[in-house]
Amino acid sequence: MKQISIFVFAFALVPLFGLKAAESSKTKTPPNILVIMADDLGYGDLSCYGAKAVPTPNVDRIAAKGVRFTNGYAPASTCTPSRYAMLTGDYAWRQTAKQTTILDGDAPLAIEPGSLTLPEMLRRSGYATGIVGKWHLGLGDGKTPLNFNSEVSPGPRQIGFDYSIIIPATVDRVPSVWLENDRVVGLDPADPISVSYKNNISDTPLGTERPDLLMQQADKQHSNSIIHGISRIGYMKGGHSARFKDEDLPHTVVDKTVAFLEKNQGKPFFLYVGLFEPHVPRVADPRIVGPTGKAGIRGDVIRQMDWQTGKILDALERLNLDQNTLIVFTSDNGPIFFDGYEDNAKADADAVGHDPAGGLRGFKYAAYEGGTRVPFLISWPAQVKPAVSDRMISLTDIMATSAEISGAKIPDGVARDSLNQMPVLRNAKANAVRDSVVLNGISGAYAIRQGDWKFIPANAAKQANGMGSGANPDDPRFAAAIVRESLLYNLADDPAEAKNLATVYPDKVKELSSLLKKTGVRNVSGLAAD
Repeated sequence: MKQISIFVFAFALVPLFGLKAAESSKTKTPPNILVIMADDLGYGDLSCYGAKAVPTPNVDRIAAKGVRFTNGYAPASTCTPSRYAMLTGDYAWRQTAKQTTILDGDAPLAIEPGSLTLPEMLRRSGYATGIVGKWHLGLGDGKTPLNFNSEVSPGPRQIGFDYSIIIPATVDRVPSVWLENDRVVGLDPADPISVSYKNNISDTPLGTERPDLLMQQADKQHSNSIIHGISRIGYMKGGHSARFKDEDLPHTVVDKTVAFLEKNQGKPFFLYVGLFEPHVPRVADPRIVGPTGKAGIRGDVIRQMDWQTGKILDALERLNLDQNTLIVFTSDNGPIFFDGYEDNAKADADAVGHDPAGGLRGFKYAAYEGGTRVPFLISWPAQVKPAVSDRMISLTDIMATSAEISGAKIPDGVARDSLNQMPVLRNAKANAVRDSVVLNGISGAYAIRQGDWKFIPANAAKQANGMGSGANPDDPRFAAAIVRESLLYNLADDPAEAKNLATVYPDKVKELSSLLKKTGVRNVSGLAAD
């Protein structure tokens, strides 16, 4: 059990998750904490993880100075639940009062205002806190329709962030605007914004009506309002002066991130940077990446992601903040080629032999390794030596690890699925802090990994798919998440999850089924009876 001065981990399965005694790692000056989260970046998408066709020299700088985890996990294979888990230290499926599936741009806030989140915990410990980039955790209280023409609240600033500049949901969902400190940037009051995911209120053509206006052709779900040559999910009216251009997004991320670092360089800070790449729609700025690379547009936006990372690292070094800043670089879930837009991503990757999942099975949306195992890099030059670690780590662990290094306290019942990973960061060969992780995809798919064993119970084929408004339940991406028979894999021997051992080891199936049930997951078919 962790020392009470750090926090009490009140969860019935403490032995299951390998809780170890905490050690003090306080420095004279509390470290800054920077989380850079890519969007749909795969385990095999970085050169430090073996990619040959897409160079990522700037992300590799983080790997060279820190610990590169080979068993790092996003707790879900989609964005909203993974980001929820990172900021709360709880698996998203523990939330019963609010929606944590893939949220639309007008969905209510998924995190209860006043909760002890990662940023709120650090703010109480004297940290300046900020978020730049992708949000996708909802806005407003859900009781009244969102009004994007005044203060949009509650949002990031009501769950612990002092400063916020965000895109409300995803780049492929309306409203296509930036919100800075709860207000739309560049809004003309004479051109108010309206948003709907049910009714066509658009004052621009739809993708289905004018495909000739599109930079990229799209499926039906992504063929609503056309904003600057890209058709999106949902309908938007007004706010023309505030609408972003996709090629400008990385510049805004860099400019606002650097401005936050410069403003807060004199005190400890926590900054969460949500990059947009390589999520669809994939638009690369030629000012950044030049001509299209050999891996096509998806490779280009990964290089664009790397460029942004490099600019942030350069700013840390220029401000002499690099040594005492703990940097986490990771992704919210695994990769996908086609996700609504025809951009030739798969053909271009296949032509150069680029495998974004790094040999793992599955992609985004599914509970297989390819959908949930992600790049996971942590550097802190003042305290952490470069290493490669095969110890298990989850996005949920960022909160408890941050508590340890900042001296913050997490009370009983908060961050129930978060573990302090500092013992592993100090010694990559130390005993594992975490020996299991629960993973979930869409369509009610869950999995549990304990040690080298992974169990995926059969799930019902027609459960709510959780892919957001306008999704087709027969979509191949949804179908790929359906598991029609219980699956058991030994990842040490079979990392690609090719050989189902469920009938060979029925006792192991029963054991892991029971463990998954005891964690509290709900509405999972295919679990063994007690």
